[in-house]
Amino acid sequence: MSSNPTLPAPTTKFGLTQWLVLTVAAIGFLFDTYELLMTPLVLGPALAELLKVPQNHPDVTAWVGRVLWITALCGGIFGLLGGWLIDRFGRKTVMVGSIFVYSLSPVLAALSTDLSMLIFFRCTTFVGVCVEFVAAVTWLAELFPDKKTKELALGWTQAFASVGGLLVTGVSAGVGYMVAQKLLPALPVGDPANPAWRFTLMTGLFPAIPIALLLPFVPESQKWREMKAAGTLRRPSFGAIFSPALLRTTLVATALSACAYAAAFGMLQVTVTQGVAGLPVESLKEPVKEIGKLGKANQEILAKMGEADEAEKTKLKGDLTANLRAMGKINKESVQPIREEVQFKQELGGLIGRILLALGLTYIASRQVLLWLFQVPGLIIIPAVWFYAFWQMPEMFGWGVFLAGLVTVAQFSYFGEYLPKAFPVHLRGIGGSFATNVGGRMIGTSAALLTTNIIAPLIVTGSQGAKVATAAGWVGLGVFVIGFMLSFVLPQNPPEEHA
Repeated sequence: MSSNPTLPAPTTKFGLTQWLVLTVAAIGFLFDTYELLMTPLVLGPALAELLKVPQNHPDVTAWVGRVLWITALCGGIFGLLGGWLIDRFGRKTVMVGSIFVYSLSPVLAALSTDLSMLIFFRCTTFVGVCVEFVAAVTWLAELFPDKKTKELALGWTQAFASVGGLLVTGVSAGVGYMVAQKLLPALPVGDPANPAWRFTLMTGLFPAIPIALLLPFVPESQKWREMKAAGTLRRPSFGAIFSPALLRTTLVATALSACAYAAAFGMLQVTVTQGVAGLPVESLKEPVKEIGKLGKANQEILAKMGEADEAEKTKLKGDLTANLRAMGKINKESVQPIREEVQFKQELGGLIGRILLALGLTYIASRQVLLWLFQVPGLIIIPAVWFYAFWQMPEMFGWGVFLAGLVTVAQFSYFGEYLPKAFPVHLRGIGGSFATNVGGRMIGTSAALLTTNIIAPLIVTGSQGAKVATAAGWVGLGVFVIGFMLSFVLPQNPPEEHA
């Protein structure tokens, strides 16, 4: 078989090569999310082991924020470089290379013996994911010349991204069970009493296996290859996406991508990780009160340490560690089950949102109306869920987050379908990468900091969790309003010959 197979001419039915292309793309999108959502599952126990402190020690909390910021920043910067590589060296080549980068990086991270090694390989994981997403949507957009087939391919394969979130949660739980039952072998590195996070990271190798097997049977973009061979493919340039013809598209798409990521990180993620503990449900009242008492006691202990002698410091450190372990036990037994339930409903909502987007691509011609299909309900859902249901119907809050996840995550698929058609062939990698990585992953993800460190401290009533949830509601509503206003100036689909 040729090393560069081509797709058969468009027909009403997909042939084998077309199905292989869709399979590779679906695997890539699924494991994009799988690899990224490992972070909240493994980071706490990994940092606790490498820093040699309890998992809820202040140093662990501080480093969680730093690692999330560092990895997102690296992903955005090198993802932008990846956009240039996509236009320069080909869509398939860079896509496959990026999948191998993010497949091998978690395995190496699982073997970490110090914090710097863990951070480095989590950064390379994020870089691989950021590059792969843009490469994959560009590749798909050019492999299916028929407009409707292209939209269906992009819409349905991107739905598998949300499956990745559900899969990694299940795999993590399965690994935890096998570790508890001593069904897994001993590792050559690390604490033998805390191996679950390392085994979970090692499952990141999964996507490399089917990709390696399918690689010889899927084609490079024929349009890119033909233009490259004919010498008509212009050299990619970062400055070109800011030319008068593309400036509006670049700026508006980047801002809208930032809004979508800001809603995901500044509203959904911080609510799951920190806001759930503030839900006014009966089962959380006593546990949260006890955690508050222990936290206050720890503050008093830390204040005393500055003036204590060495013997007293040793005793105070022991008291601090005991309190942190007690807080961790309460959190694991009382708060974590509710957090996991809300997280599952959020991921399920995201999956349904991506499916609805794929269906919308079939039946809704106007891309502006399709975007409004998710933005307008969000303007109603967010205040209803965060400002009413959280307080008055807390038992239904998880289903409210389901709806918010639906209208938020669907927008990721929307831009995955829109961006490859918004730029000419020689700029599709750079243009899509700038909007997704600079707008979304570098600017949009900083909304988590805005919610937790800036807005939440300004709220004077309620527990810490309730303050974070309220702040998350305001951030989510704000970026949905901004996104809705920007939708009026987003350029519509380019001419077919440009696409």
